[in-house]
Amino acid sequence: MSRINEVCSRVGRDRSNIRILPVTKTFPIEAVQFALDFGFNAVGENRVQEVASKQGGYRGKIIWELIGHLQGNKVNLALEHFDKIQSVDSIKLINRLGRAVEERGMQLPIQLQFNTGDDPAKYGFSTNDMKPALDAVLQFPGLQLEGLMTIAPLTEDKSIVRDTFARLNTLKKQIEGEYKLSLAELSMGMSGDLEMAIEEGSTCIRVGTALFGKRS
Repeated sequence: MSRINEVCSRVGRDRSNIRILPVTKTFPIEAVQFALDFGFNAVGENRVQEVASKQGGYRGKIIWELIGHLQGNKVNLALEHFDKIQSVDSIKLINRLGRAVEERGMQLPIQLQFNTGDDPAKYGFSTNDMKPALDAVLQFPGLQLEGLMTIAPLTEDKSIVRDTFARLNTLKKQIEGEYKLSLAELSMGMSGDLEMAIEEGSTCIRVGTALFGKRS
């Protein structure tokens, strides 16, 4: 996307360090095929049931990433249909996922979702929950912590959006320093705010409408 190339050039970031995750939620199966045909190897979805209805209706191999809230009673179903879960947003969910992957003898790439915008309408850990969240994840060898994720508040105040992204980047650096971890991914930014997200360090932009048009 030209918007991503432009902001990378302006702020001196390497474009190859930023991936686009096409978000196919509510779009038909043709959107998944479109993503595959244009060289994307992963798509993001919000609901377990929707993915279950789409899988098998396309040509090629795709990685399914869950970016929406996962209810505890749908953990087993999610593990059947998703390859990665970005939206791990509670200790309870960490424990359920950890036990489930342990029973299956599998490895599950995850990200911890933080509500760095302090938005009551959003899921995610508060920054004060950082230590208990990390301690919970690290007790399960089957959970592979790849990074952090956030969703900015829906607001016209761009300073709030920017601060949401900046706080997540700061948190990532804090975790890497205190826990001696390398977190490769910082998933933040969507079609409407991707420039600010890239400026603040995002490595994964979740894009739906900018690729597929407006949702009906």
